[in-house]
Amino acid sequence: MRCKLNFLVFFLMISWCFSPESCHAARIKDIAYFMGTASNPLVGYGLVAGLNGTGDKERTRFTVNTLANLLDNVGIHIDPNMIKVKNVAAVMVTANLPPFVRVGSKLDVQVSSIGDAKDLQGGTLLMTSLQGPDGKTYALAQGPLSTGGFSFSGQSGTSVQKNFPTVGFISGGATVEQEVSTDFGSQQSLDLVLRTPDFTTAHRTAQEINQLFGGELARALDAASVKIQVPSDFAGRITELIAEVENLQVEPESVAKVVINERTGTIVIGENVRITPVAVAHGNLTVQISEDPFISQPLPFSDGETAIVPQTNIEVQEEKGSLAVVGGGVSIQQLVQGLNAIGATPRDLINILQAIKAAGALQAEIEII
Repeated sequence: MRCKLNFLVFFLMISWCFSPESCHAARIKDIAYFMGTASNPLVGYGLVAGLNGTGDKERTRFTVNTLANLLDNVGIHIDPNMIKVKNVAAVMVTANLPPFVRVGSKLDVQVSSIGDAKDLQGGTLLMTSLQGPDGKTYALAQGPLSTGGFSFSGQSGTSVQKNFPTVGFISGGATVEQEVSTDFGSQQSLDLVLRTPDFTTAHRTAQEINQLFGGELARALDAASVKIQVPSDFAGRITELIAEVENLQVEPESVAKVVINERTGTIVIGENVRITPVAVAHGNLTVQISEDPFISQPLPFSDGETAIVPQTNIEVQEEKGSLAVVGGGVSIQQLVQGLNAIGATPRDLINILQAIKAAGALQAEIEII
C-alpha cells in the first residue's frame, strides 16, 4: 500500500507570530557575536587510573611509556617493560574556554580513550594540563569520570553495552589557571560577526543599529561582519552598548535550499523555495517472474520417459502514469500538495526534486548529506 510522503519534512517557516513586522525577526545575539567573545578550544593528553581491568593492553606502548614517565617524575624509577597497564588508559581531554572567565573558574571536560581500553567507568583522570591553540596552558583537569553507560561480556562472547563507555565526562573537572586577555573597555570600535554570512542580513543589522543610536555608527563591511563605532556617550561603558545591540530585532535572510538525506529519507525544504511551471509524471513498472513445474507424461507403449519440464510465467503490471502540473512561483505547501497528488513516496520525491532541479524549474539549491 502506497504511503503519501511518509517522511520527515521540516518547514522552516513561522506560521504564527505577534505582528507581521516581527514574524521572522531574531535577536542579534542569536544570529551574531562580537569579535573576541567566542569560546576557545582546549585539549590535553592524560591518563585515567583505577579501572577494573578494562584499561589499555600491554601492547599499547604509548600508555606504558606515559605511565613510566609519570612514575619517574615522582621519584619511582621502573623499566617500562615491567609495567602492566590493565587498570590505566590513555585519553584525550577536551574543554571549551568561554570568554571573560577568571582564574579559578570551573570548566566541564570530556575524556575520550585513544587506546584499546574497553571501559572508563569508575576511573579517575590524573592531573592533565589543557592547552590552547597557542600552546599555552590555560586550565588543569582532574577528577572521577562519569560515562553514563556500561559494557559487560561473558566467556561465550555474549555482550551487552549501553551508550559509549570509552567516553567520560567530568562536571567542573578543570580549573582555569590563565585568563584570555580582552580589552573591551578601551576599544573605539566593535566588530559584529554574523554566524551565517549574508549581505542582506548584514545590511539590515547595520540599519537597525543606526536607527537605535540615531546616527551612522554602523556599516556592513561584507556579508559576515558589521563594524560599530563606539559613541562618545558610551566611552567606558562598552558592556551597556553591547547589551543594547544584542537585543535588537533583525529579520535574517536565508538562501532557498532543499536538504536531502538519502540514507534516512529525510527532506528539509527551506521557506524561500519556489518552482517555475513544470509537469511531473509518476508511475511504476512491476515485473513478476514465477516458475511452475510441469510434468510431461509420455503416451502409452512409447519409448518416452516421464519428466518435469519447467514452465515460466512472466507478468507485467504498469501503473497508470499520472501527470501533475505544478504552477510557477508556488509555495512549499502547494509544492507538497502537488507531489502528494501523484502519490510520491520519500524515495520518489528525492528523484523528483532532483529531476525538477535538472530541468531548471526548481529555484533553490539542493544539498545532499
